[in-house]
Amino acid sequence: MQHLGGIHGTGVLKGGGKTLARVVYDFDGFLRKPGEVIGSGEIRMPPDTLRQVFGREDLHLLTGNGRLLRLRFSEKHLPAASDAAHVDVAGDLPPQSEWRH
Repeated sequence: MQHLGGIHGTGVLKGGGKTLARVVYDFDGFLRKPGEVIGSGEIRMPPDTLRQVFGREDLHLLTGNGRLLRLRFSEKHLPAASDAAHVDVAGDLPPQSEWRH
């Protein structure tokens, strides 16, 4: 697996057909095999909102530049009062050439 670099920004968390919260994200991208980019990193949002969505499997992030990314929480437990969680990212990730090192 090859590290491609990172992307970061703000977006809107969506789930169940509804807008749930504004989030800040910071993801690293990896090339798993030719043409297949995957990501992982952190999302941040108000702690109360994060507790409400933590563990859901229907979450998507609509980034400020219009990409729709599927999110899956990587951790089993959320620390109390945390405003950040680690996620695995798939979907409309940028191609290999658009990641910043």
